[in-house]
Amino acid sequence: MKLIGIEEHYLTADVRCAWDAMGLAATDPSAGVHSAEIERRLLDLTGERIALMDETGLDVQVLSLTTPALHDLGPESVDLARRANDAVAEAIVRWPHRLQALATLPVAMPDEAALELERCVRTLGFKGAMLSGRVGDRNLDHADFFPIFSNAEALKVPVLLHPRTPASAVRSVYYSGFAPEVDAAFAMYGLGWHYDAGIQFLRLLLAGTFDRLPDLQVILGHWGEVVLFYAERLAAMDRVSGLKHPVATYLRRNLYVTASGMFLPGYLAQAAAIVGADRLLFSTDFPYQYRPGGDARRFLAECGLDDVDKPDFAHGNWLRLIQGSTAD
Repeated sequence: MKLIGIEEHYLTADVRCAWDAMGLAATDPSAGVHSAEIERRLLDLTGERIALMDETGLDVQVLSLTTPALHDLGPESVDLARRANDAVAEAIVRWPHRLQALATLPVAMPDEAALELERCVRTLGFKGAMLSGRVGDRNLDHADFFPIFSNAEALKVPVLLHPRTPASAVRSVYYSGFAPEVDAAFAMYGLGWHYDAGIQFLRLLLAGTFDRLPDLQVILGHWGEVVLFYAERLAAMDRVSGLKHPVATYLRRNLYVTASGMFLPGYLAQAAAIVGADRLLFSTDFPYQYRPGGDARRFLAECGLDDVDKPDFAHGNWLRLIQGSTAD
């Protein structure tokens, strides 16, 4: 059974150098965790990456630039995004049956970002885009970023909302007071990342983005970035939201959810109950969640889905999601 992982990450030396040049690790600890073996695997777009895909049982990786991507960079991000996307496109040429990609965008320059998304989809054949949360002090529902989402809907491609570290002011209030390494982990992969990504999705929803763009499709990793576990409470906002539909409608119409290497059948069942089995996507969150021993293939075998829903989770839902895209 073909297995496609739709949240699989990479990094380029250019982007790493840009982070270092601006001292990004001082304000966002996620820029400093990409080191040693993790960084080596992120930078490798072919050799070992393909071998580890074979080992875990993954047939295709859909590549996306790791967080915080280019969200903290200004005009220079336009050229950096183009170079990163071109590098991935070259890797796909070498491994056309093993690699796909989501576009990296210069989000601080929204008009240029919309154009780069169009280039990536129409010219390079990319399958969508990934955004990593707020840009400076602007959340993704800010009017400045509407052209990106509008273009994604027009191109019929999804947008993956990836976690990023909460702002410094938020970290100091909620994620501090322990040892520095504990503070950083708490604000990132322990919890902070996931609240931040879920909140970005909910801000888009509450801002009426999906009323204005009813065909826009958004992906959340890590089984919905906490959002799905509070679907009942979120539904209580229906009486005050002023939206055209109940929150539950948007969860089943505009949201896809992926595993991100959290191979827990109970979480899968919860996600299926809320968004529907036809909106579940597979992913391993490479290289962060990579574990040896045929891990991806093992989870697929043991995930609890029946013979109809299992192949859709493995690849069918993703292929249907991207089949209407305007990629050449």
